[in-house]
Amino acid sequence: MTTIYLTRHGETEENLAQILQGHLPGTLTPNGIRQADELKAQLKDIRFDAIVCSDLQRAKDTTRIIAQAHDATPVIETTLLRERDWGALTGASIPSIDRSKPFPEDTETVEQMFERAHRFLEWADAEFHGQRVLAVAHGLMNRVILAALEGKTIQDIKPFLNAEYRIINIQERTGNYSSSLDTQATN
Repeated sequence: MTTIYLTRHGETEENLAQILQGHLPGTLTPNGIRQADELKAQLKDIRFDAIVCSDLQRAKDTTRIIAQAHDATPVIETTLLRERDWGALTGASIPSIDRSKPFPEDTETVEQMFERAHRFLEWADAEFHGQRVLAVAHGLMNRVILAALEGKTIQDIKPFLNAEYRIINIQERTGNYSSSLDTQATN
């Protein structure tokens, strides 16, 4: 069984400003750094075989803090864990978005996100089969991963708080996934 501690990055300035970050780098706030430090303390006694993270700066910065307690553990960046690509909406104020209109054509679709989530789960199980992995990503992408894992919609999955983790277990390499209900938040 492959065990993944699926984690959201710490709070960013863009979170506070209600900016649709998408593929923007994002800057951790002092509170986001504190959240990452608290998560590092919570996870310090867990032996991870690997740490994987989104290649976006806010996830990398959170990972760097957490990884201080796991200095012998390799860190691998992957685009599979990136947040949704909002295309032309990237950087927009969330309250100003007219949700009655379709998203621009260059926005990553929900179907594309689910396909990426399945690719992540398959890659993680193949690369780290039978191991314990910390994965640092983004709120919406984490929800998509759990929805793909559980055969649900994004709306069925409770949003991730900043620096929250949930433990998922991949039972076998055939794509038979299951998730646990273990959730931790640092806010």
